[in-house]
Amino acid sequence: MATKPPAGDPVQDAPQVAPPKHAAAGLPAIGHTLKIAQQQMGLARTARTLLKVNQKDGFDCPGCAWPEGDKRHTAEFCENGAKAVAEEATLRRVTPEFFAAHPLADLATRSGYWLGQQGRITHPMYVPEGGDRYEAISWERAFEIIAEELTALASPDEALFYTSGRTSNEAAFLFQLFAREFGTNNLPDCSNMCHESSGSALNETIGIGKGSVSLEDLHQAELIVVAGQNPGTNHPRMLSALEQAKSAGAKIISVNPLPEAGMERFKNPQTPLGMLKGTALNDLFLQIRIGGDQALFRLLNKLVIEAGGATDEQFIREHTHGYEEFAAAAKEADWDETLTATGLTRPEIEQALAMILASKRTIVCWAMGLTQHKHAVATIREVVNLLLLRGDIGRPGAGVCPVRGHSNVQGDRTMGIFERPAPAFLDALDREFRITSPRHHGFDVVRSIQALRDGEAKVFFAMGGNFVGATPDTEVTEAAIRRASLTVHVSTKLNRSHAVTGRRALILPTLGRTDKDVQASGKQFVTVEDSMGMVHSSRGNLAPASPHLLSEPAIVARMARAVLGEASKTPWEEFERDYSAIRDRISRVVPGFEDFNARVARPGGFQLPHAPRDERRFPTKTGKANFTAAPVEYPRVPAGRLLLQTLRSHDQYNTTIYGLDDRYRGITGGRRVVMVNPEDAAELGLADGSYTDLVGEWKDGVERRAPGFRVVHYPTARGCAAAYYPETNVLVPLDSTADTSNTPASKSVVIRFEPA
Repeated sequence: MATKPPAGDPVQDAPQVAPPKHAAAGLPAIGHTLKIAQQQMGLARTARTLLKVNQKDGFDCPGCAWPEGDKRHTAEFCENGAKAVAEEATLRRVTPEFFAAHPLADLATRSGYWLGQQGRITHPMYVPEGGDRYEAISWERAFEIIAEELTALASPDEALFYTSGRTSNEAAFLFQLFAREFGTNNLPDCSNMCHESSGSALNETIGIGKGSVSLEDLHQAELIVVAGQNPGTNHPRMLSALEQAKSAGAKIISVNPLPEAGMERFKNPQTPLGMLKGTALNDLFLQIRIGGDQALFRLLNKLVIEAGGATDEQFIREHTHGYEEFAAAAKEADWDETLTATGLTRPEIEQALAMILASKRTIVCWAMGLTQHKHAVATIREVVNLLLLRGDIGRPGAGVCPVRGHSNVQGDRTMGIFERPAPAFLDALDREFRITSPRHHGFDVVRSIQALRDGEAKVFFAMGGNFVGATPDTEVTEAAIRRASLTVHVSTKLNRSHAVTGRRALILPTLGRTDKDVQASGKQFVTVEDSMGMVHSSRGNLAPASPHLLSEPAIVARMARAVLGEASKTPWEEFERDYSAIRDRISRVVPGFEDFNARVARPGGFQLPHAPRDERRFPTKTGKANFTAAPVEYPRVPAGRLLLQTLRSHDQYNTTIYGLDDRYRGITGGRRVVMVNPEDAAELGLADGSYTDLVGEWKDGVERRAPGFRVVHYPTARGCAAAYYPETNVLVPLDSTADTSNTPASKSVVIRFEPA
């Protein structure tokens, strides 16, 4: 039987700390999965739901974007995926009576964990101007309010339309179509905060802002480099792919400031031997200092060039541009500077070089540890340089693999959720719908916050997500949001963003991935694109949490009719009635989606074309893959300070907090902890178990403080610290962003410690 939500916030004053684990998954993962699922869903619903996760006739996990192979396990999910499903399929409900009992002032004091545990929102809710709590409202009146606010704007560019990575292809396509027919490219999305740096680097170097490998490529690789990523917590099903690669003889290098249990040993819960013994994954662990990755890859590139016969000269000659300039810059790489930047030893780097030179098929995987720095784009370009030197793009078992975090964040971008759309996309959209899309660029996430802060934007509409919890500089962001005339959130559950509102606020409750979606033409399905460019269908199997929910496509379609009125010739009612009509239009606008409905009906879906992978054709400005030669950067930290990276706990997915434990790191019962190397702690006088305030330092001189963190002596890289977000987002300056991509530099925060 499912349990009731917590009545009060649990006390987190005294987190308990034990030694970190050295293996991931196994029996503890199974036990924890079943415990969480039973609490949220009960036993019968757990079985009915989890057995449909990631199946060809089931629904796509609302968690990460890791792909599935053609052959599926009966239990095709990981521990954190099961938690995501359980929280969405929960039997707990947030009704109008709940909101009557909990005014905004009360909700604002609650933790993200408590808010998320309350359950599914059942009715559209509204805070009128001057109101102190949400009250129930009809759907018709909700859309009238949105229309009132949007049509009263002096310019369409005073509206912001944000998208979470959970949004389906169909809903995302309609959302961007509405925004552009309304007259703006203000389409910030969660990718702006994570893999925007990857897209910026890859578009420039190989001509497409996506990874170039498939799941089969990982299985065939001879060397896999996992840099700035923790698969054991953030993409647990990736561990199965790494295990299969190891069984075929692959070597694995992990590059990360913290040792992570999942990269040490994976105890596969799908097999008895896996649960008992497991598979050691790392062949080499490079415990790099935060932000030292560009320096490492630049030196490795120099050493590859100097090795003699180690570069793929034919590939470089036929398929690349800019080699001579890059090679000249690489030759300037300095051993001493690299050792300072990385904290590594010369033998460690030489061992990595030997593994690279021995491999004929290399894949480099990465995540936020590379993308959230000032020099993130240059770092990823340097990764691409290494692969170009070796000819490791466009052949089996080799390539780039940015591992996306949310289940359809890549698909949303493919559907046109982008503030800087390609002219060719807009031309195709305009031809299909006989509209005139704006051509000037819109606002990304950081610029959206600045626009709200400065009064340039007045309406904020979020298609899912937890914008306030995910964004940097918490106090600045919340103050900016409160300046809006209207904030709207399309949501399944409560989060911090619902407690921080504009003068008026709406919550529009929507169907989740697990819910059946029945429209006028019958039962519907939606589609998603995974991290490796596979597009497939997703069908929920549960009765909706409330009869008062609308699907995301229905919400967009009804909003469009209310706002655009009879002037719009777009068939919004048809799109709500039958999602296949949306896919027909996508097939005529988005390259690679030709004959969309027929192809996605096939079990497992279809793979999108990728010119560098499929043809060794690079659609860049030069027509070739581009070597680049940016100056090497790495963070310089003043004496008495450390460099903080924000990260997730194991009981967390993005900003969704499932529990208060971080099992693999040995931390239980609380989240306000800061992990510090014992030697650094000794120099700074930080006793294990003591409490401290974290104070950010940035060139603007503004004090940013996160109070009351328990010090945990932990084997981080020297000079580095780590703590969980969103609690530490307050320390990340809004203006501290990556060059080119404008992604918040959440992995490079200079902090000092003051007594709590």
